[in-house]
Amino acid sequence: MKRFHVHVGVKDIAQSVEFYSTLFGQRPSKLKDDYAKWMLEDPRVNFAISTRGDEGVDHLGFRVEDGSELKTMTERLKNADLGVHSEGEATCCYARSEKAWVTDPTGIAWETYQTMEDAEVFSEKPKDEASEESACCAPAAGGSACC
Repeated sequence: MKRFHVHVGVKDIAQSVEFYSTLFGQRPSKLKDDYAKWMLEDPRVNFAISTRGDEGVDHLGFRVEDGSELKTMTERLKNADLGVHSEGEATCCYARSEKAWVTDPTGIAWETYQTMEDAEVFSEKPKDEASEESACCAPAAGGSACC
């Protein structure tokens, strides 16, 4: 079963955690100094915030439960004919995942991914490839993903 994913860049993590915890009626399922995630059941959403990029919507996507769903969603991205950026395994947002990316006609990055396990780091990319100023892991302008 798929879960809709939203990643929003915020300026103040503590203030935003309080706001979204009140809005969602629950505390984050994952909380770091620069990142928070809520796994909501109603509606079924993986909502994440971080201080790693610009403020506002960073990217949207679908979290899938298994490899066959990931393959199906990746094929849908390819069929959209917008150029899929398949990065395979990546450590990003304190998780190790298998993922693919596409950018919609308005420039919004969409990812589809399967999380395999939690990670202790936000990203395993060197800072010159995934700077603290840019959110992990949406494709940069020109099509390459940061992590």
